[in-house]
Amino acid sequence: MKYTTEITIDLPRDRMIEIFDNPDNMQKWMEGLQEWENISGEPGTPGAQMRMKFLQGKREIDMVETIVARNMPDEFRVIYEAQGVKNWANNYFTVQGPNKTRWKAEHEFKFGGFMRLMSFFMPTSMFKKQTLKNMNDFKAFAESQ
Repeated sequence: MKYTTEITIDLPRDRMIEIFDNPDNMQKWMEGLQEWENISGEPGTPGAQMRMKFLQGKREIDMVETIVARNMPDEFRVIYEAQGVKNWANNYFTVQGPNKTRWKAEHEFKFGGFMRLMSFFMPTSMFKKQTLKNMNDFKAFAESQ
């Protein structure tokens, strides 16, 4: 499954990246994030891994983020892995004006095990809607800073 989402954030790119790049801000805009910890590598650099624990309703989700590329302020590519799900997320940040930044996110999901079966019942639109919610939550937080 592949899809792309885009939003415009009303901040200069450098300020937007400063907020995006600060892991202490994650719980302020990532709904359900309970905790996170660096588990390997130099935080914020390619190859670094972070464990993230989310609570969605009554369900706990453990996820590992691996940084693939970090060419800031232009590009940030990561892989998210949870039980039965692998998500490649390529994020691109472009200047849209003196106080506007365009955030484009390209996602590709691969499913395994039970999640492969479940993926037949989960439309792409459901994943895209959740990604846009996360991006808009970031936008609201960042623009309030």
